[in-house]
Amino acid sequence: MTHPNVAELRESSRRRAADRPKGPALSHVEDLHGPDGIPLRHYRPAEQPRPLVVFAHGGAFVLGDLDTHDRTCRRIADACDVEVLAVDYRRAPEHPCPEAIDDVAAVLRWARPVAVAGDSAGGYLATMACLRLRDADDPLPDLQILICPNTDLTLTQPSVLDKGTGHALDADFLAWAITCWTPDPADRAAASPLLAPDLHGMPDALIVTAEHDALRDEGDAYARRLARTGAHVVHRREPGLEHGFIQGMDLTSPEAAAAHDRLFDDIAALIHR
Repeated sequence: MTHPNVAELRESSRRRAADRPKGPALSHVEDLHGPDGIPLRHYRPAEQPRPLVVFAHGGAFVLGDLDTHDRTCRRIADACDVEVLAVDYRRAPEHPCPEAIDDVAAVLRWARPVAVAGDSAGGYLATMACLRLRDADDPLPDLQILICPNTDLTLTQPSVLDKGTGHALDADFLAWAITCWTPDPADRAAASPLLAPDLHGMPDALIVTAEHDALRDEGDAYARRLARTGAHVVHRREPGLEHGFIQGMDLTSPEAAAAHDRLFDDIAALIHR
């Protein structure tokens, strides 16, 4: 395939986000810097403190920033009655693996949230950061919230072939993005949470996948493998939906809007239990 132009892709992603409604007004929205100067955005739905969720945005390791996922973070904070701390981690190809994992792990150590969340590549970073903290015997969040997560960088799961053409996430684009993140194919198995030798000691999880997503099978497989360790796992495959449904698809699809409501209800129930 012809390699995409990264600058053009990022600008297009920002334009799409700017065209969406802003999302709910909140009591507190503030840009700040965390450990090592990592840019963050803090959302709070009320004056009083709420449980904190650290959020890593999606974007195939290459795209996305605080603005592209601003509406999503506002909606999570508002609907789930939680504070959200969004992480503007370093992106590939300028910053390949493991630099974004370093950033998310640093924010988790610094903020000590109740939960860590992410969509797509952000879901990958959330669980890889948890593995990093677990292996260092550092405090972990109570919950992973993974939305259409990438968990197998080897791209060998059947849905990559079955759903990688004609749906929202194209297999060729996915392969290019993985190459940006992990240029050496020999590094990809070791950098895949699904293929980690041991998942014991990882946080409980809410994992939502989509029927027509190239990443569907690896998300489903990660949920099954994590559940076998004894972790409490809430797992749902959303019928009829494609990759990225969390990003604005509620505006045009009643099915996606209903899936958002289910996701928000699950987050609230698990965090406020």
